[in-house]
Amino acid sequence: MTILYLDHAATTRVSDPVRAAMAAALDADFGNPSSRHPLGAAAGEALEAARRTVARAVGADAAGVVFTSGGTEANNLALFGLTPKAASGRGADVLVGPTEHPSVRVPAEDLAGIGLDVRTLALDASGGLDLVAAADAIDTSTALVAQMLVNNEFGTHYDVARLARAVRARGGEATHLHVDAVQALGKLPLDMGSLFDGLCGSLALSGHKVHGPKGVGALVLSRAALAKGRLPRPMIRGGGQQSDLRPGTENVPGILGFARAVELAAEGVAGARAATLAARIAFEEALAASPLAALGARVLVPWSDDGRQAPHVLSLLVPGAPSEVWLHHLEERSVYASAGSACQAKKKDLSPALLALGLHADEARRVLRFSFSAETTPAECRAAIDALAAVAQSLAHL
Repeated sequence: MTILYLDHAATTRVSDPVRAAMAAALDADFGNPSSRHPLGAAAGEALEAARRTVARAVGADAAGVVFTSGGTEANNLALFGLTPKAASGRGADVLVGPTEHPSVRVPAEDLAGIGLDVRTLALDASGGLDLVAAADAIDTSTALVAQMLVNNEFGTHYDVARLARAVRARGGEATHLHVDAVQALGKLPLDMGSLFDGLCGSLALSGHKVHGPKGVGALVLSRAALAKGRLPRPMIRGGGQQSDLRPGTENVPGILGFARAVELAAEGVAGARAATLAARIAFEEALAASPLAALGARVLVPWSDDGRQAPHVLSLLVPGAPSEVWLHHLEERSVYASAGSACQAKKKDLSPALLALGLHADEARRVLRFSFSAETTPAECRAAIDALAAVAQSLAHL
């Protein structure tokens, strides 16, 4: 049976150009970049070329690219590395978005545990970020504001540009805006120069969401952060690599594959948007015409071409049984999706993002996430709806 993979927000297949870049690096650039001999120098030069490629793709300076093991480490480095060691006592020290990935939310909880004043922002009535309340919460004592760009569970595109203007207007010279851009890379144009114009800021990126390798990502610092010396305290010590911001011998093949994936993702934004939008519209239209709609199945944030969504992720509220039961039956039909964030699903906790959206606990347990890539076809989405309808019929007879 043909596999129907609709879980691209969890991970993506490594593309052929990325695989070729990594294979070449394993052969030609196997030296340690810190070694002084020619093999080490060649690996070091390849590493710096990759750094320039990533910087160019997101409108940053190469000096601001810190390679990490992925988006989780990049988010952790920002949260732990750019916040004070003690509370200011003058207002919120850290402001965190209401639907953040666990790699932001859990470190924020840890920071609150050591005494920092950590506050969670809110959603407005339409499910976007409440920018008025966010602006009111920012003042000169705020050290860090962390807000994702595209939600990884239901695809909301948050207006981080307006949030950046609020941080610039109300924050202090050192107030830092950190943006988890893991689900935005390759789906939206990213330009740190315009987003963080004069503002200390950073982006978290991950390779395996854009047909790159797992275990490689980056924290990219804005030009203002570099100029003002607003750099994260390292979480790993010793070695001195990457200006001591992230020591350890660099994963050269992985980084070169990551850089190639980022480059291709940035170049392919328009095509990816067109393909994922076609897939999403086919999914929603097929759902509306299926028996599932009459049973109460609905997309939590239906598509609206108003700039408030990225089309590649949607969450579907299903009737009756919990999401794990639906997923098991879909897997028997070789249809692969997920229950919210892949990281969250393993813990089997209720998703804070779904609760922030206004769902009750029972509803949050009945949400499936479907996510698309440029490779996903409308026909595959229609087949997924057929499979869901068949599962609904099976569950009705249990």
